[in-house]
Amino acid sequence: MSQEEQEHESYDRYMVIVAHPDDMEFSAGGTVAKMAKAGKHVTLVQVTSGNKGTDRRDITSDELAAMREAELKESCDRLGVAHIEFFRIGDGEVMPDLELKERIVRQLRLHRPDVVITHDPFRPYALHSDHRGVGQSTVDAVYPTARDPLHYHHHLTDEGLEPHKTAELWLANPEAPDLYIDITETVDDKINALKAHKSQVGDGEHLEERIKERTAERGAEAGMEYAEAFKVIKMRR
Repeated sequence: MSQEEQEHESYDRYMVIVAHPDDMEFSAGGTVAKMAKAGKHVTLVQVTSGNKGTDRRDITSDELAAMREAELKESCDRLGVAHIEFFRIGDGEVMPDLELKERIVRQLRLHRPDVVITHDPFRPYALHSDHRGVGQSTVDAVYPTARDPLHYHHHLTDEGLEPHKTAELWLANPEAPDLYIDITETVDDKINALKAHKSQVGDGEHLEERIKERTAERGAEAGMEYAEAFKVIKMRR
């Protein structure tokens, strides 16, 4: 276990906030499996249900969303995710606006995570607008909105959802990571979870090879066999 990982042993509650079903698995599936096996509580906030993510023309958006949610539930069972919150915003329709920020703040105050993992909205050439929108809204919700009591006072504080200060924000797949999580023992869990997303990976041919190649490249940067990488923003000093 790396020194950075030892520093995070005291954190008990993790929240992953992503745009599409399978985004968590591709960016942080090994980390999620590792935390769940260590007894940590992991919540997934799923912003869209990926209802446009196919090249098929014989399926409706509603049918695809239902299929992808079912795949996600199976994947989360394989990883040990404790709870999924579905926002069901349309695929390709994510806007980093006040409504989305409030919905994320509600989840932060409800589940009170120590660590939040999301897309890196600052990475150059992050091409998917949903990834940028979710990442930006999550960053803005974590700081300072969820922390300060006068934000959404009548909507949330009066409902008993008290302000919450997250300890750390982890941006996944950054250009310049400063945290590597060793997933050597859980890379197979990551791959197994991704195989649940049959609408996206099909029969999974070459999936294991592709994932191990990617995570080995990250691992080589930190002297690990397989790793996932993050940019850490510390909130609690």
